[in-house]
Amino acid sequence: MSNETGQSASKRRMRWTGAAIVVSGAVVGGVIGALNRDGVDQPAAIVVAVADRGAVTLDVATIGTVEPATTRSLTFALSGTVASVHVRAGNKVSKGQKLAALDTTDAADALADARTALAEARDRLSDSRTVAARATASATACARPGKTVEPAAVPEIQLPVIEPMAVEPAPSAEPAIRGRAATPCATHGYPDTGSDQVLTAEQQVNRAERAVETAQRALDGTVITAPIAGTVVAVEGKVGDQVRTGSTFVSLADTYTMQVRADFPEADAGALTAGQGATVSLADSDDTYQAEVVQVDPAGTSDGTLVRYGVLLSFADSPSDLLVGQSAQVQVRTGEVADALRVPSTAVHDVSGGSGTVLVRAANRSEERVVAVGLRGDRYTEITGGLEQGDQVVRSW
Repeated sequence: MSNETGQSASKRRMRWTGAAIVVSGAVVGGVIGALNRDGVDQPAAIVVAVADRGAVTLDVATIGTVEPATTRSLTFALSGTVASVHVRAGNKVSKGQKLAALDTTDAADALADARTALAEARDRLSDSRTVAARATASATACARPGKTVEPAAVPEIQLPVIEPMAVEPAPSAEPAIRGRAATPCATHGYPDTGSDQVLTAEQQVNRAERAVETAQRALDGTVITAPIAGTVVAVEGKVGDQVRTGSTFVSLADTYTMQVRADFPEADAGALTAGQGATVSLADSDDTYQAEVVQVDPAGTSDGTLVRYGVLLSFADSPSDLLVGQSAQVQVRTGEVADALRVPSTAVHDVSGGSGTVLVRAANRSEERVVAVGLRGDRYTEITGGLEQGDQVVRSW
């Protein structure tokens, strides 16, 4: 019996000894009474914290996905047969690099025909201008006849009236040229300079030049080149396939400028705005990278239970080994006060309307006190009134 009694006493002593005073840095301890499991009074630890000055921060976090900042869907400019494919998914390419090409036979023939038609149109324009120049010279001769000499004044003499005789005009000695009258001035008073024929020829040249440009673009469009440096995400065909104009053949991502897309719940998204700093931690890595919020979607999406808002973040210095689709832990800083009077957030209760309640510890007694509250952070809460630096508050109550 004495053995059992000694063991019970030993257990009680261990329970009493276990109620220690906590002292660690800014945290000190006090002791109040409490009941153990056997209903016996025993001392229990009260952990208090000292109001000090320091940073108060507020962060929101979620899981995001790494994606390229720019993705291009590349197509051929015309339909045709694939003649060559120079890349495959995963290849890194430089700007201007050849990615794929079509058979150019038809496009090259069309360009040659268009150039021939343009040469013929220019020849016709040259002929029309030559004819017009000759007609213009004739018009100048008609408009500017030789000078006439006025006769000297003579006394007026009355002569008898003589009836004129009808005389037939002499035929022109100049033959007609290309179906036109040799004396155009006699018909209308001005010549036909051929301006209509020149205008028509110029219009034909313009149409032929546009046809050449179109054919050249078509020939150029038989080759797909990389408009940016990046990584080939997908190739949608192989040599011998028939492709149509406008259908994506190569998908290219700008993997040199990566970003993170994340979805935040409605409660957190309201505090997010472009320009806020963030940190990104990649899966299977202990490295943390600095980032910045660049876009917050104006409209959210609902899964029937929770509304989420999409957010884009850019890396301050994008790592070179990022993978498209890689998961990442995102943490955005939505609030910060660099030098604030602060206490642990667990010490502040009943926060409402800019005020809250703390349990101030002094002379081994605790007293509730209403304090003015600023930023309520993840670990600390800013106290803007009601406490002084060095005051002790119960950390958790």
